[in-house]
Amino acid sequence: MAKILLAEDDEDMRRFLAKALDKAGHEVVAFGDGVVALDRLRQEPFELLLTDIVMPEMDGIELARKAAELDPTMKIMFITGFAAVALNPDSNAPKDAKVLSKPFHLRELVQHVDQMLAA
Repeated sequence: MAKILLAEDDEDMRRFLAKALDKAGHEVVAFGDGVVALDRLRQEPFELLLTDIVMPEMDGIELARKAAELDPTMKIMFITGFAAVALNPDSNAPKDAKVLSKPFHLRELVQHVDQMLAA
C-alpha cells in the first residue's frame, strides 16, 4: 500500500481515479487544484504524486517540479489528454516522471502505479 497524492481538477475523473486506487489498496488524498495539493505535500510525505497536467492556477508540471524539490524520492506520474506537453523537453518536467495519456482504463492506471511504486 502506498500513500498517493492525486491532483485532478475534473471532479468526476478525480473521484473515479481515487476510488480505483483505493480499491487497489492505496491510501489516496485527492485535490482539485495544484496549489492546495502543494500545501498538503509540504505537510506530509507521499510516495507518489499523480497529477493532471492542465489545471487552473498551478498546472501539473509546476506542481511536479515543486514536489520533486520537496522530496526528490517521490515518484511522479502525469495523467493527461496532452501527452506532447509533458514530453516536451522545454517543460522542465521532472526527468523520471511517467505519462499516462487519457483515455485509459482504470485497471491500466492501477497497473502503471503499481509498477512505478515497485521500481
